[in-house]
Amino acid sequence: MSKQDDIKQYLKLMAEISKSTRRTKEVINMGMPITKGKIETAKKIVIYGPEGIGKSTLASQFPDPVFIDTEGSTKELDVARYPVPEYWDMILQEAEDLLEERNFKTLVIDTADWAEKLCQQATCDRMNVKGIEDIGYGKGYVYLCEDFQRLLTACDKLIANGINVVFTAHAMMRKFEQPDELGAYDRWEMKLTKKVAPLLKEWADMVLFCNYKTTVVSDPNTKTKKATGGTRVMYSTHHPCWDAKNRYNLPDVMDMSFEPIASLFEGVEPAPDYRALLREALGGDKELQNKIVAEFKLNPGSTNEDYKKAYESLKEEN
Repeated sequence: MSKQDDIKQYLKLMAEISKSTRRTKEVINMGMPITKGKIETAKKIVIYGPEGIGKSTLASQFPDPVFIDTEGSTKELDVARYPVPEYWDMILQEAEDLLEERNFKTLVIDTADWAEKLCQQATCDRMNVKGIEDIGYGKGYVYLCEDFQRLLTACDKLIANGINVVFTAHAMMRKFEQPDELGAYDRWEMKLTKKVAPLLKEWADMVLFCNYKTTVVSDPNTKTKKATGGTRVMYSTHHPCWDAKNRYNLPDVMDMSFEPIASLFEGVEPAPDYRALLREALGGDKELQNKIVAEFKLNPGSTNEDYKKAYESLKEEN
């Protein structure tokens, strides 16, 4: 190769480097992408109330549900269900298994407080203690909260794939004292420990408190009072006497049925199973499969979004 050819090759290389540098600067100067408007996603719901009010029945009305029945409360319901979990990791396995099955649109964990009992046992076994209080300094509840977060993380993967998640929970009365007021009063709260309850409430898009709506009537003749009514209702906003919330501008009080919230679940479909689509696109080509796995760092913990990137890249190349 002549000296003149070397110069041409050098100039060509420098031009490519300059072009690549300009592209890099353009990408950097673009900044982070900004989107606007509502994003339709699957929903995270908590339904709690006193025993026997119909929480499981309400949850069974959600779109195409499958239950993780921790306490056997769905025996009289014609619903799909996983085997009753005997230990904490089994609940996690069942939640993750739903990523493989695309035939359901809602996972119902019935109930959160019984699931927490299994979680608490797993935490105690891990720390080699008999009870959560034995860990000392309140750290047991911190470890319990961290372990329960694993279930919420698994649920977040389902949400990302268009599958709704519903937790049911029992309610209990607790004495509550306002820090800036004198006196105390009773209020309804989820029957969960002091750190898991707020964690679940923060995670949810909607917390519905179900109860019987009663009216106190005075008898003018006997000057006695009695409660009447007993209609089942659900509350969607916070009240001094119970926890509730929603992000959808729902009425404060609604009939206890799926109908008042049904419109929130229209148009949200489960995402395609990109792992299955990728497997089909590879067609048994082991060499190509190994290349894709290495390039996109796919592993058992990869999300559907990870497989989507690999699948779309493969389709572009073909």
